[in-house]
Amino acid sequence: MDVFADFLARIDNPDRRKRTEEILVWVAHKFPNLDPQIKWNQPMFTDHGTFIVGFSTAKHHLSVSPEEVGIMHFAEDIAQAGYSATKGLFRIPWAEPVNYELLEKIITFTISDKADCSTFWRK
Repeated sequence: MDVFADFLARIDNPDRRKRTEEILVWVAHKFPNLDPQIKWNQPMFTDHGTFIVGFSTAKHHLSVSPEEVGIMHFAEDIAQAGYSATKGLFRIPWAEPVNYELLEKIITFTISDKADCSTFWRK
């Protein structure tokens, strides 16, 4: 996970840094075929050159971005998990547990949905 070391080092709050690292490590171990990268100063994972999921930190939450299709497909699950969402991301509050089952479903769906995608972003 050396690729994320500089990003993680810039997170001032040690609890938020640890939690972000735990989530990134979980994704890397659960989906070893994904390529961990930093783009636009944010950690993300790609598959055959196409974007799968990205993360960003904010004052009150960690944002998870699986693109709009993933948010729309799992809108009900995201709401049931208690997470707020926009059309491109959902927010995991720092004080709330991570719903890894939901995260796994979203990433698995996105990998499958973009299996034939030849561009970084969906068109």
